[in-house]
Formats: sequence, structure tokens, C-alpha cells
Amino acid sequence: MVVTASTCCTETVFDYSWIHVVSAYWNRYPNPSSTHVLTEDTIRREVRDGKLYSRRLLSKTNPVPKWGARFYNNLPVKIVEDSVLDPVKKTFTTFTRNLGMKKIMKVDEIVVYSEQKDGRTLAVRRAYISSQVFGFSRAIRAFGIERFKSNGHKASNGFNYVLRRMFPQNQLAASS
Repeated sequence: MVVTASTCCTETVFDYSWIHVVSAYWNRYPNPSSTHVLTEDTIRREVRDGKLYSRRLLSKTNPVPKWGARFYNNLPVKIVEDSVLDPVKKTFTTFTRNLGMKKIMKVDEIVVYSEQKDGRTLAVRRAYISSQVFGFSRAIRAFGIERFKSNGHKASNGFNYVLRRMFPQNQLAASS
């Protein structure tokens, strides 16, 4: 069986230094934009070759459209998140994927946070969405892409909320 994936890429610039963004990342839940995140647990964390490797397990729920109710009953879905923090290159990369409901919609997301020359932090988010539901996979992938875009905006708002609370005096001036 050939499974086609739809892809989407978004970019967000945070008006905070890379070190502040990375520090806030571990504290981004709860926030007013992430009520769908139910739990987060760190499973493993280790330093190898000067890089911090982490694995976390998150439990999330998201409302589904009426047409999706026949495939999915809105139970919480477990998400595994692997990350690599490279303090030398000043990059922080996260890889997330859902553990449940993968035949309905599998979502693989990669986010790379990197320091910019102006001191701000760029987050590049890429999602790969696939579905194995015969006759509906295209519609499910299209829905997944739109949900990814919408959730990305909410995630950025929630992350900025956390950054403002953690570092109220350290927001960088937005460059014109």
C-alpha cells in the first residue's frame, strides 16, 4: 500500500534570545492556548557528545469535525516527542509523532529553533500528514494541514505567553 503524505511548513520568529526560548520550551504547558494538552512526562534525558537528548510523552485531545466523528471518538492521543539541544550550534530540534490513531491520521512534526543574527529565535515547523482511511485520506490530510496551521498559530501565541511571563524584561525589540 502506498501512503501519500501532505506537507506543510511554517516559520515563526520569537522576539527572545535562543537561550530564553529553549528555557521556556520546557515550561510551555499549561498556557491559555494549550488546554488540549492534558499531560507531559519526561521519559529520558541524557547528554551525549555535548548535546542534550530528551524523550517526552504528551497526552492531547483535539475536537474533531462532525464528519470525523465516525472515525475518531476524541479520546486523548499519546504523542512522543524526541528532541536534541545543540548548545554549540545553538539549535534545538524537536521531533513529534502520534502513537495512536495513526491509520486515521499520522502526524510527524519537526521543529528547528535557531538563533538569528539579530538575537531573535526562528522556529521552522514542518509537518508530514498521512492517512490510510480508504476513500477519505485526501480529505483527512487536507483537514490535518489546516489543523496544523491553526494549531501552529495557537502554539506560537501560547509560547509567547510563557516567554512574556518568564522573561518580562528580556523581550528583544522587534527589528523593522
